[in-house]
Amino acid sequence: MKVAIGGPLKLGFRPWVEGLENVPAEGPAILASNHLSFSDSFFLPAVLDRKVTFIAKAEYFTSPGVKGKLTAAFFKGVGQLPVDRSGGRGAGEAAIKSGIEVLERGELFGIYPEGTRSPDGRLYRGKPGGLARVALATGAPVLPVAMIDTEKIQPPGKLMPKLMRPGIRIGKPLDFRRYQGMEQDRFVLRALTDEVMYEIMKLSGQEYVDMYATAAKRQIAEAAKAAKAIEKAAEKAAEKAAAEKAAAKAGDKERSGA
Repeated sequence: MKVAIGGPLKLGFRPWVEGLENVPAEGPAILASNHLSFSDSFFLPAVLDRKVTFIAKAEYFTSPGVKGKLTAAFFKGVGQLPVDRSGGRGAGEAAIKSGIEVLERGELFGIYPEGTRSPDGRLYRGKPGGLARVALATGAPVLPVAMIDTEKIQPPGKLMPKLMRPGIRIGKPLDFRRYQGMEQDRFVLRALTDEVMYEIMKLSGQEYVDMYATAAKRQIAEAAKAAKAIEKAAEKAAEKAAAEKAAAKAGDKERSGA
């Protein structure tokens, strides 16, 4: 990762970084980042000397064909952990367990509290399960991270990335050991997550939306579907009106000829 991908990324895109001094030289820590682009999981590890392990959806490891095998080999090679997200609560438990194991080895664990990429560049409400429970179970410090402009490098539908400088801001570590032993208190989980999201918002300058990104994506998809249905209905109405106009014109012509 560092040599084959990290080097070319830094050379080609020249990402700027603030707060590298906040990342501990050794020992466990959680990097809690906003999520704007697929490339976030590459730019952040590329600028750090230490290895960062993220969890990745299991589909990246189980897709069929040559492309699927190459994708699986790549994600395994860079140390990503597969998690099956189709299993509801079981999937969440697997992600939490994976994060705890990484931190117990004294490594860096990367997580996106929003749970999915932002659909519009805004910062969405953090999900209280994964980040908070991993932090409380391990006592590891949480470093808020802001990825900046990574969504502009390769917008949805664009094949070729745009050469531009993304930014990364790493905040000071947050210590939540005062809450240890309270992993089952949903109010504590919510408060911890909100505190981290607030720090990410300050670092990134993003507009904050007090709803989950998954819900926002559903709303956007439903709005797009409704707009398409309206457009289709308008086209049909226009076609019907044109047909009626043509029929009326033909009738007038026929009557005038008679």
